[in-house]
Order: sequence, then C-alpha cells, then structure tokens
Amino acid sequence: MIVSRTPLRMSFVGGGSDMPVYYEKYGGAVLSTSIKKYMYVTVNKKFDSGIRLSYSRTENCTDLSEIRHPIVRNTLSFLKFKGGIEISSISDIPSQGTGLGSSSSYTVGLLNAISTYLGKTLSKGELGELSSHIEINLCGDNIGKQDQYAAAYGGMNLIEFNKDGSVSVNPIICNEKTLKDIESSIVVFFTGRTRSASNLLKQQNKNLNDSLYVDILSNIVDSTYEMKKIIESGQVSQIGPLLDHTWSLKKSLASGISDKQIDDWYDIGIKSGATGGKLLGAGNGGFLMFFAPKHKHDNIEKNLKYLKRVEFLFDHQGSQIVYNDT
Repeated sequence: MIVSRTPLRMSFVGGGSDMPVYYEKYGGAVLSTSIKKYMYVTVNKKFDSGIRLSYSRTENCTDLSEIRHPIVRNTLSFLKFKGGIEISSISDIPSQGTGLGSSSSYTVGLLNAISTYLGKTLSKGELGELSSHIEINLCGDNIGKQDQYAAAYGGMNLIEFNKDGSVSVNPIICNEKTLKDIESSIVVFFTGRTRSASNLLKQQNKNLNDSLYVDILSNIVDSTYEMKKIIESGQVSQIGPLLDHTWSLKKSLASGISDKQIDDWYDIGIKSGATGGKLLGAGNGGFLMFFAPKHKHDNIEKNLKYLKRVEFLFDHQGSQIVYNDT
C-alpha cells in the first residue's frame, strides 16, 4: 500500500495569468502558498486484475475505458497502467469548487502515488508538469497551471509562467517571523457556495481578446512582483491594502467573479478590521480570505456569523509519500 499526502493551496495574487491565452503572449506570475489542508490518495494492489475506485462514488471496472473519473482514467492511461489496483481518496476540505485547487492536488497526489507504486520517483517539477498535462491536455479542463505546481512544490512561491510554456518556481525568501506574522494575520471563511472554476475562466479568457482586460490582468501580474518585494522586505502591514487593490481589479475581469452577496460579506470584513482580502480561486464562492491584525479576527467572525471560519496554516513540504509498504 502507498499513501500520498498533497496540500491544497491559497493564492494571493496573479490568478488568471497562468492561462495560456495570457502567458503565451505576456508571461504570467502567481504568488501563492500551500496550506495544511490535504488530499490523501491511497493505492493498493487488488487481488484480481480489476480496478476499484473510491471517492465521492465507488467504481468497479475491468478496463480503463470504463472508468468514469476523467483524472483517474487519463492518469492510468498516461502511465500505461493496465489494472489490478484499488485507489481511494479523502480530503480535509470539500473537494470541488472551493477555490483551493483540490482537483489539481488530487491529480498531483494520484500521479505521485501511482508512479511510486510503479517504482518511479518523480521530481516536484515533473509532478507539476505532468499533472498539468493530464488535467489540461488529456482531460481537456479549461484551467491554468498554478495549482499543480503549488501542490507539487509546497511552501510560499512566486510561480512564473513563461511564454514558451515552461514554468519557474521561486521560493519566497523571508525570515520566520515575517512568515508567522503573515500566517497569523489571515482569517478565512467558507461561504457555503461552490462553483465551476472552468466556466469562470472560460469567460475570462474570452474577455482577454479585449485590450482593456489584458491591461487589468497585466496590472495584477505587476502586483504579484510587488507582493514578493513586500513580503521579502518584511513589510507585512502593506499586504492587506495590496490584496484589496488586486481583488478590486480581479472582479472586473469577468462577470460572476463576485456578486452583491460576496461584496456585502467583503465590506463587512473590511469594516470589522480587515485591511484587505479576496475570494480564493476563480471567484463566485468557495473561501473568503481576509488579512487583518489577529486581535480583529474574532470581531470579523462575529459580524460574519453566518459563514464558517476555518483555520488555514501554511504547509512547507508539498506532495509527499507518507506511507509506502510495497
């Protein structure tokens, strides 16, 4: 049996610039961190040649072509795996439409576990690249590449998407106190709403045919590099206002990223002491993150009493094999 543990991620700035319609012309950049909320994938040899999957549903198949789960089907096919395997998964967070990159964490964790089962160890770069290929090219998902690399590498990184399609992962270099100050300033709430990132990103990509939207996203990318400088220089108090600025820009990239209810929740958080924040992920639901002094967190929670507060701590390791008994 093999068990992989792969973190989910929290994106601060730059989401959307990891789509090829943008980065192939201009180059993109995202600043994000992995968090201590995980996707676990278990792989075990099956007593016969069949394939058994357990996720939100159970599948029992005799051939790859019968598998309904597209990520599993395409991953096994890509690795030329025939059968005789049981695959199960569990997640610390609802696994779809929450803005934490759970689908990509699943892909990275699955690829890591099955490759290990086959006796091959993949580097973090290979995990990011191959899981992106599986989701985008083989599954045909209309998503970017930030989530796969964030899950594979772990930690807080500036992830750059180059015009030639290559990806550079650059760790944010700051002292431990700065990192702890950032972590302790973040308070996150589940909106109770999930959504399809693919649909929102499809609309955003369509809008990027207009130079106005290109300029907006380019300003967001510039802010990604500004955020890196702020963090590495230890100017934690400037993070909130920059998040607020980039969230206002992101909302204008496509209709549906925000709405009146989300705007109202955000305004309540700001009036309750937050200096900035954003919806995590593509928008329209999932988790609402605020940046605020720690002593303001309880007041924000009190005034957003209909939303569930969830503690997010930073992960530093990325996807790992945590159990291997083969």
